[in-house]
Amino acid sequence: MRLSSVFAGVALLYPAVRADSDQVNQNGRVPQFHNSARHRGADPYVLYDSNSGQYYTYSTEGADEGHNFAIYSSPDLSTWHRHPGGVLKACYDGDMIPIEGGQACWARDWHWAPEAYYNEETGWYFFFFAGRLREDMAKDHFRYSTFEEPSKIGVAVSRSPTGPFREIESKPIDYYPFDPDYHDVNLIMDEEQMLPPRSLEQGETAPRGTFIPTIDPNILFDKDGRIYLYLSRNAYRNWNWDDELGKYIEESNIIVIELEREWWDDPTASTMPEIVASQKNIHAKDAPKLPCNITHYNGTGEIGRPLRKDGWKTVISYGADPQDWENYHVDDYQKYNGTRKDRRWAEGSTAITRPERNGKPVYLLTYSGNNYEASNYGVGFATAESPFGPFRKSLRNPVLSQVPDAEIPVYSTGHGSIVASPPRNRRDKVGAQEVMLRTPEGSELFYVHHGRNATTRDRSIYTTRMRLNESAIRFGSDDAISMHLTTFDQPLPKNTYPIKIEARCSVGRQFAVRVVAKHGAAFDLRGDSNRVVALPGTKEAMSIHEDGSREGSFALKFGDDGIVRELAYQRLSRDYGDETSGATVLQESGMKPTVLVVVLIAVSWLKKLGMLLGKAAVEHRPDVATVVLEQFLDLLAQDLLLPPLVQRDRAILY
Repeated sequence: MRLSSVFAGVALLYPAVRADSDQVNQNGRVPQFHNSARHRGADPYVLYDSNSGQYYTYSTEGADEGHNFAIYSSPDLSTWHRHPGGVLKACYDGDMIPIEGGQACWARDWHWAPEAYYNEETGWYFFFFAGRLREDMAKDHFRYSTFEEPSKIGVAVSRSPTGPFREIESKPIDYYPFDPDYHDVNLIMDEEQMLPPRSLEQGETAPRGTFIPTIDPNILFDKDGRIYLYLSRNAYRNWNWDDELGKYIEESNIIVIELEREWWDDPTASTMPEIVASQKNIHAKDAPKLPCNITHYNGTGEIGRPLRKDGWKTVISYGADPQDWENYHVDDYQKYNGTRKDRRWAEGSTAITRPERNGKPVYLLTYSGNNYEASNYGVGFATAESPFGPFRKSLRNPVLSQVPDAEIPVYSTGHGSIVASPPRNRRDKVGAQEVMLRTPEGSELFYVHHGRNATTRDRSIYTTRMRLNESAIRFGSDDAISMHLTTFDQPLPKNTYPIKIEARCSVGRQFAVRVVAKHGAAFDLRGDSNRVVALPGTKEAMSIHEDGSREGSFALKFGDDGIVRELAYQRLSRDYGDETSGATVLQESGMKPTVLVVVLIAVSWLKKLGMLLGKAAVEHRPDVATVVLEQFLDLLAQDLLLPPLVQRDRAILY
C-alpha cells in the first residue's frame, strides 16, 4: 500500500491559491482508492447528506468507549474519518452498572445494525437501531422472562448527522409481532436449549405461538408515500423442520411491516413510529391459549402479558426459496460438540425499487446469509412486484462473497447498504433516501458493507461497486444486481473528482489547507488514508488541527528543516507503479508516496513585479529597478520562510 498523489497542490508563492487536478493522473488513470480495511465498522449504513456533500456511515462497531454506534464521514465513500464518541451514550458498563447520562437504557446489550434517514421537510435525522431488552423487561414483550434473545428496535433523532441524538422516548418501538402458528419447540427442549426435537411429530406436540424478536431495521420510503419497515426475525425460537436434512434448523428470516406516517411528518420529531392500525393486535383472535401448566415447561420463567399480538409478513426465508449457499451452519451442533445450534441466517436487508420497462415497480432486496463471524458470510438479492412479496431469490446468489485466494484476501462480506455517487450535475438535488427510488443521472451505485482481510480480525468498512442492470429489472430477475469486490486500486466514485486544494500561508511554517471533492465536500486530513505533505522531500506535518476558519480547513505546521516550496495532497494507494525512489515508508503497511506535481504559479506576484519594473523603466531608473527586484525577492523569501543562504543567493524557485 502506498500514498499516491492524485495531484500535488500549490506552489507557495502567494498567501492564498487554489489548484484543480486533472481528471486523470500522469499514468492516464483517474484518482484511485482501495479497500484498506483500516476503518473498524460492522453493519455499515451510509447516508448521503446533500447539505454538506458528505457521506455519513453509522456502524455497530468502532465507537469510543462509553458510546454505542460509530459515526464516520467521507466525501468520496473511501476516505473515512471517524468522529469522536458515538451516536448514543452507553447506559451500562461491562458489569451492567448504570452510567449516568446513558441512553437507550431499555437495551442491556446487542446494540446492532444502525440506520439513519433524513427528512428534508422537517430537518430531522432519524436513527434506527436494534438492542436486546433488559432481563426484567423481557416478559412484558416476549411473554417469558427467560426469553434469551429479546431484541427490539429503538429510534433517536437529531438536527445533525453527527448528533447529538436524543431518543424520542426511552423505550423501543411499540411493536409486538406474534406468530400464532409456530410450535414453540423450545418449551419441550431440555434446559440447555440447544438441541431441538429429533422428529417433526415430536416438535408438533409443543404449544403453539411465540412473540418474534427483531433486529436489523431497514426502511423503504416508496413513491406513493407509504413507508415499510424491513426487519430480521431472530433465529432464536424459529425452529423449522427441514425435510431434506431430516432435522430442525433454527432460522432467521426477513419480515416486513408497514408504518404510519405521523412520526415522519411530525415537525417536532416527538412522535414514535407505529405500525399501521390494521396490523395492530391482528393475531389476538387466532392466538392459541397457553397450557395451564406453562411454567412447568422449559424456557419460560415468569409469565408476562405483552400488550398486543401484531402482524408481520415474511419476505425472505430458506423454506420458501432454498439456496445451497445458505447452508454453511446447518451442522454446527455436531461440528462444535453441542456448543452451537444448527442455524441459517437471513439478515441485514436493504430494499430499493425501480420501474421495469412497462413502468410497473419492481422491488429489489439485498440480504446477508450465514453467520457474520463465518468466512463465507455473503450477500444475495431477490425481486418482487410488491413490497410484501413474494420475493424470488436470484439464481446467481451470492452476488457478494469472500475472496479467500486473492493476494489480499477478503472474508465475511455482508450487511451493507446501497448508495449512489454524487450526481453529475450539482444542481440535481439528491435527497438522502432518493437512491431507494432512482439513480441520479451520471452517478454510479455502491454497496458499502463490512468485511475483513483475516478471519481473526475485526470487521472493517468496504466500498464495493454495484451494477444495477436496468434492462434486467423484472420480477424473478437473476442478473439485475451484480457487485465487484476488489482490494486493488480502483477509480474513485464518479463525480467526486477532480479534487481541489486551497492553501494559505499562516504563521511561521504553518499553512491553512482545505481539500475538497468535485461536489464541494471537504476531506478530513487527520486520518491515515490521505494527507498533505510539503515538497521537496515529502515532509509530513508536525501537527494538524482544524483551524476554525471554515468547514474542512486545517492548520498544518511543518518543521524548520528545509524549504517548503509546495504542498502535495496524497491518497492511500495499494498498487501504483510510479513510486518515487527512496520514498519514506509509513507505518507498518508499507505505504509509499508517489509524486505527481502540478505547479500553480502565483500570477498576482508576477503582475505586481511587472508593474514595479515597468514604472522603473518608464522613469529610466535602472537603479530603482534593481532595488525593486531585490525587495521583491526578499519579500518572497520571507513569505516562503526560506533559510538565509537562499535569500542571499536570490534562488529562483521555478
